[in-house]
Amino acid sequence: MTKLSAAKAAIDGMVDFMTTHSATAARARTGGPQDDGPKVLEHVMGWALVVVVAMLVTQLGLL
Repeated sequence: MTKLSAAKAAIDGMVDFMTTHSATAARARTGGPQDDGPKVLEHVMGWALVVVVAMLVTQLGLL
């Protein structure tokens, strides 16, 4: 099967049926967010960041 432009494919009736799903499924993961990570650690670190930002804002007198 050959790859054709959409106009030529409409005339000749041959289309390459590689969908976006099959094209992206072949790619390797790049290390994005994981679903199985430690949720408690994420929450603790998030709240620690909130406290640090609050202390910084208070010390700089921005509030």
